[in-house]
Amino acid sequence: MEPENKFLYKHKGYYFVKGVSPESIDSLESFEIKDDDIFIITYPKSGTIWTQNIVSLILHECHRDGTENITLIDRAPWLECNIADIDYPNRPSPRLFTSHLPYYLVPKGLQNKRAKIIYVFRNPKDVLVSTYHFTKITPVRETPKDFDTFLEWFLSGKVPSSLWLDHVEGWYTHKGDFNILFLSYEEMKKDLRSSVLKICNFLGKKLSGKEVDEVVDKATFDNMKVDSRANYTFMPPDIVDCRKGDFLRKGTIGDWKNLMTVAQNERFDRVFKKRMEKLPFKFCWDIQEDPEPISSLVDENNV
Repeated sequence: MEPENKFLYKHKGYYFVKGVSPESIDSLESFEIKDDDIFIITYPKSGTIWTQNIVSLILHECHRDGTENITLIDRAPWLECNIADIDYPNRPSPRLFTSHLPYYLVPKGLQNKRAKIIYVFRNPKDVLVSTYHFTKITPVRETPKDFDTFLEWFLSGKVPSSLWLDHVEGWYTHKGDFNILFLSYEEMKKDLRSSVLKICNFLGKKLSGKEVDEVVDKATFDNMKVDSRANYTFMPPDIVDCRKGDFLRKGTIGDWKNLMTVAQNERFDRVFKKRMEKLPFKFCWDIQEDPEPISSLVDENNV
């Protein structure tokens, strides 16, 4: 464990907030994986809660019809931080977990390729801006004095979950080690129904047309924002203080243009382009422009 400051520390090459213990991370190496386990993995602020809600709605009819008042953190708890003190080994199948971990820190049992991983990624500029606003309502994170300061933290990877490029590249280049579905935030925004069907197909879950419509309706941003089971207003204020702002803020594409100056945008591009040109894959959108409506990693085996 290498402390960065009172909010952040590095463990095994990865930055965590102080609420996640090194012992908890180390214990995950031997975490027993069941064949029907499902993992939602993202870099922070990339559509995590949205995907939690979608998958939960697909799996649980009682969630769709509103007869069970169970929060997302109970339906899709965090693997690396058991906030709700849930008995993970004895949860009923299929177990659903959520994580921001890099590929090399997840349980080794995931490499048997039986359990399923849904990895969601998002335009890093929108991730940057969303995370900046998120720091204002999360006491466990350091609040930067201004956006310029946070921009430099983000570009250097000195934020929880480290560098965005490392996270996405790591999971993508090691996709052959896992049973994994890649989805982009942008394609989910463009055609949510198609994304729901893609997830259903990956999970082997057959829903009727009416059931799919119900999932899509309840998983829209506006409906999630007012759903107390899904909007994380149930979190304790020492972790997320919703009195200072909404956990689910806008849920839009291209919001970075409302905050980033021309100089900040150019700075971002200079740093990211150097790395992106060296990556073994490319994105279907140019980071200088709005992402294409369907933005995904180019892969002939994952279209």
